[in-house]
Amino acid sequence: MASLRIAGILLAAGRGSRFSPDGGCNKLLQPLATGASVLAASARHMLAALPEVVAVVRSGDEATAAELSALGCMVTECPDAHQGMACSLVHGLRQAGYADGWVLALGDMPHVQPATIAALARALEEGADIAAPVHDGKRGNPVAFSRLHLPALLALQGDEGARGIVRNSAVQEVPVDDPGIFRDIDTPADLR
Repeated sequence: MASLRIAGILLAAGRGSRFSPDGGCNKLLQPLATGASVLAASARHMLAALPEVVAVVRSGDEATAAELSALGCMVTECPDAHQGMACSLVHGLRQAGYADGWVLALGDMPHVQPATIAALARALEEGADIAAPVHDGKRGNPVAFSRLHLPALLALQGDEGARGIVRNSAVQEVPVDDPGIFRDIDTPADLR
């Protein structure tokens, strides 16, 4: 059996209003303790695990687009990103519609390890329709979806993302030794 073509979709089009209420500071470009930006760490971990990563950015966000492009992501601008996460997700899926499945990740989760992303892709290759990482008995992000769920994913609206699909579907839980599946960057204190 030929292996499936699994693509990563990295969502990097949010406004980060909890991090910078006035919108003056792009949290994704802020440095972590390692010196890498939040976004660069997230993208590098995806690129280490998957051969293709589509990164979705807001229209006109040239700094974010340039950083992702330099790292090797296929960058696409979402003109309707302000309408919520679902718009960005649908936009990314349309760009990566050629794939057999997708690992959907958030640009503000730089601590997710490449091994976790690879394990989710492997779960799809072994027949899972949805795969989610589990650490200490609790589910986290990112989440992987097979092509079976493409129509439902493309129908998403608003700011909930794919949470409803996960809640109402059978999910293969993938045990990982990775507390990074719970850590996102919401405030400046999270950068430490």
